[in-house]
Amino acid sequence: MGILTLRRPSRRGGPPIVRSASLLLVVVMLVACDRASDRAASPGGTFTNEPAATDEPPVIAATDAVSASPTLPAEPTTPRPTSGPPTDGCVNGWVTPAEGTPERTNPVGVIRRTAPFDGDYVIVDMRMFVGPESPPSDKGYLAEVRRWYVKLYAADDLTYQGRFLVEQRRFGRGVAAVAPYDTEGFASPDWIGFQWEDGSEPDRYPGLPDAWAGVPYDFVAGGEGLTIPGLPAEVRDCMAGT
Repeated sequence: MGILTLRRPSRRGGPPIVRSASLLLVVVMLVACDRASDRAASPGGTFTNEPAATDEPPVIAATDAVSASPTLPAEPTTPRPTSGPPTDGCVNGWVTPAEGTPERTNPVGVIRRTAPFDGDYVIVDMRMFVGPESPPSDKGYLAEVRRWYVKLYAADDLTYQGRFLVEQRRFGRGVAAVAPYDTEGFASPDWIGFQWEDGSEPDRYPGLPDAWAGVPYDFVAGGEGLTIPGLPAEVRDCMAGT
């Protein structure tokens, strides 16, 4: 397969969220990113899977997102489930990592590094699940991707609230997509990914915390010329009920 990099003309400078149709190029970029992040207490780096597109969706604009409320975010009134069994759509099942474990703190470190916030945070919901790459790969180091769904808000800044998908491969970790706090499940157009472009600068989007660099696209339905699903069918149901 030849190397095909999907880019747009430069906008402004800022930290990247990697998008590429070439897995080889993603590997090269993420190795450099993750080497630097591994020197810190919390993991860093940013990248995404490539989503599917049948009909090209409209370009995501600021008016398409749900605005975050400056009031105390809503929290579940009953305890959240802490595990789910293996199914066809969640091949290895899912679990909520235990308090104080790296499996619980590391994804928050990735989020904090990507879309920074200060002070304490409240995790409203978290799931960890493992499944194949999207698209499937015969490379052993890509046979399994560890993913986290995280819903949180900053205790000291109630405007910072959101839902995040964090992914970890052997060669890198990062935020794959983000959705407004008050959305549910894994549905279009709630989940937004960002295709990196040289010279891009972070912009703010209503409903999303902090600022995000790159070209926004629908992570579930696809867009911006990307034709690979953000989550493979084998793990999409791990998001059911979130």
